[in-house]
Amino acid sequence: MTFDAHQLDVFLLVGSAVTFLAVLAVRASSRAGLPSLLIYLLMGVLLGEAGLGIDFEDAELAHALGFGALVVILAEGGLTTNWHEIRPAMRLGVALSTLGVAISVGVVACGAHYLLGMDWQLAVLLGACTSATDAAAVFSVLRAVPLPRRLTGALEAESGLNDAPVVVLVVLISSGAAAEDGPLAMAALIVFELVAGVAIGLAMGFGGAWVMRRAALPSSGLYPIAIICLTVLAYGTGAAVHASGFAAVYVAALVLGNAELPHRAATRSFSEGIAWIAQIGLFVMLGLLLSPGRIGWDVVGLAFASGLVLTFVARPLSVAACGLVQRLPVRDMAFISWAGLRGAVPIVFTTIPLAEGIDGAEQLFDIVFVLVVIYTLLTGPTLPLVARLLRVARRSEPRDLDLEAAPLERIAADLLQVTISPRSLMHGVEVGELRLPKGASVSMVIREGETIVPEPRTVLRRGDELLVVTPRKIREQTEQRLRAVSLGGRLAQWLDHRAPGR
Repeated sequence: MTFDAHQLDVFLLVGSAVTFLAVLAVRASSRAGLPSLLIYLLMGVLLGEAGLGIDFEDAELAHALGFGALVVILAEGGLTTNWHEIRPAMRLGVALSTLGVAISVGVVACGAHYLLGMDWQLAVLLGACTSATDAAAVFSVLRAVPLPRRLTGALEAESGLNDAPVVVLVVLISSGAAAEDGPLAMAALIVFELVAGVAIGLAMGFGGAWVMRRAALPSSGLYPIAIICLTVLAYGTGAAVHASGFAAVYVAALVLGNAELPHRAATRSFSEGIAWIAQIGLFVMLGLLLSPGRIGWDVVGLAFASGLVLTFVARPLSVAACGLVQRLPVRDMAFISWAGLRGAVPIVFTTIPLAEGIDGAEQLFDIVFVLVVIYTLLTGPTLPLVARLLRVARRSEPRDLDLEAAPLERIAADLLQVTISPRSLMHGVEVGELRLPKGASVSMVIREGETIVPEPRTVLRRGDELLVVTPRKIREQTEQRLRAVSLGGRLAQWLDHRAPGR
């Protein structure tokens, strides 16, 4: 097949129009509390054979492009994740991405086989494909929900790590190797790929950070490109030695994103931009791959029933089992059970058996596609309500905005934006009474749209927004002190809420 200039012109015309509409759709989806994937999937369906008539049935190409998009999405997730926020919940996140995945696969597979009549191969594939939470959906939705770090950290760690074991499992089942080698050999291979992938990611992350701190590049725009190349290199290295490339790319990105590197803000912005491009292209492509004519009531029924087993049986059981690894209150575990957001990842994984030509692979793709749409509509918009009902939603806390670090001067500081909520006891407290750690200061107060340069006697009010500058090394202490005053008011210093070092 040749690709001439005229076809390029048409591709650029349609591609730019679709991308621009997709960018505008982000605002509508965020207001509705929905992952934007639903709108993008719909756009793909409308562009496909049921709409404008674009024919796309190449499962192998969809598989390759889908994996490429997931690499970029995982890289962005790692680069924009704060290690201090997920570290306390990392043990639970690892348990959810390994033990939780195993339990979810087993429960859904048994339900699909015994209740829905699927043969074992398709049943296990259904359980495997739907066991992974979607990094793009989790990062986009949960960061807009006011949750404590122990919950966001666990869910983000899970979504970043669980792709690795699932893709190995799906490939083994689709190729028939799982049936030939047995469960023990399969488990050993998954463990090896995960451990090797994590090791490669750590080596690439720390090694890349060492190089970037010493590379005086002539343009600030080169740093984000170099960082992204390092994360993709981690994936490629892992794949080349038959380790988990997905584990490698996420771990490498997590290390690089938390290292003291030049132009961190530019790197974050760049990675977020290309991740949005990857998400838009991925979801539209998956929508194109769907044939709406195959979606009958039988497929909808199977998707709905499978989703019921996944959401109300498999997910709670896997979370409860992982709760033995790291104890959490019951309401926290209930929220984690409900917040297991699925998205494009399960659909991408179904392209593996589709590309292998397995019997029933088209039906599996259709079932997972419909399941993702139905249960994203159910869980996404209800997360804020569920968080309030379970009383896990937190008060307004500092929201960080990284400052740029020049390559020679290394300005290692962060800017915290703090909103004083109606119930906060910070109301009526003077700026000087905050008693922030030495080196941190309130640089500006925004009140009713007007800016105030604060003095020590400036009294804070409900609804005020504070801009707090803090050296990065004492940022966590500064946040702890701000939360303490929000909970205890000016008496926080006598109520065991003293700022560190004071």
